[in-house]
Amino acid sequence: MTQATNTYCLGDATITRIDELRLAAFKFDALYPDGELQALERHRERLEAGSFDAATGTFIQSIHSWLVRTPDHTILIDTATGNDKNRPEIPPLHRLNQPFLARLAAAGVTPEQVNYVLLTHVHADHVGWNTRLVDGRWTPTFPNATYIFSGIEQAYGESLATGTEPTGAARPDPVLGPALRKPADRVYDDSVRPVIDAGLARLIPVDGDEVLEGISFIPTPGHSIDHASIRLVSGGEQALFAGDVMHHPLQVYEPSLNSCFCEFPEAALRSRAFVLEDAAERGATIFTTHFAQSSAGRISRTGERFIWKFV
Repeated sequence: MTQATNTYCLGDATITRIDELRLAAFKFDALYPDGELQALERHRERLEAGSFDAATGTFIQSIHSWLVRTPDHTILIDTATGNDKNRPEIPPLHRLNQPFLARLAAAGVTPEQVNYVLLTHVHADHVGWNTRLVDGRWTPTFPNATYIFSGIEQAYGESLATGTEPTGAARPDPVLGPALRKPADRVYDDSVRPVIDAGLARLIPVDGDEVLEGISFIPTPGHSIDHASIRLVSGGEQALFAGDVMHHPLQVYEPSLNSCFCEFPEAALRSRAFVLEDAAERGATIFTTHFAQSSAGRISRTGERFIWKFV
């Protein structure tokens, strides 16, 4: 894999980060409320200045999308938060006005040129640019794209949005363990349902099968009910778009830390362990959603521990 100015070449694909926000919003006890502060103290020296403000004890994070261009397709993986979204319970994301589409254009892509939008899960900061406000209505931002995401995430989101009892696919599998929280309100209504109503959604089982050539949705539930990590294989090289399996490099060193946003903490621990093992074994490049700096890196193993290195 080669890199040039925040664009990576992987086999026949190019991968570019499209920025929305840089955040310095969380200290340890806010981001990892059930964690022990010693976990941070053990690894302070490993955390680079671009990821951790040592003077204030604040984590530095990012919200962005990944633009993937293959010989056949123009793809966005997750769509960040979006502008004008009513998120009073998440102040850093409330009613944003960010030049996200201008940054996409600077990368050489208009909304009409996007063929596919792939969503790791249905949370506020991953589906927001699915839609934009046009004449007072939430309208799909990428009118020629197929939006591919989990049918279980959709069913669960619909049941929560309509206040109906979860049944069938919407009912959480007991193997996930207890749910400690739910997705933010209004996200499904303003960022998911309009895409479905426009006939642009393709709902899939998250089972590891290819959804496009070289692209598969890998089950990593826990952060959300049917969270997926997205694997890209091209030219013998592998990438994994890990979504919210991890929010910060500290979790590579301390995998027992669950963020305050994880809905099913027991399953989130298992999925993180899987991703760390899998990435170290395969040598895959990991493209994260919330790590700052380059947001991309590799995971290696030293004994029973894992190490993160930005690329």
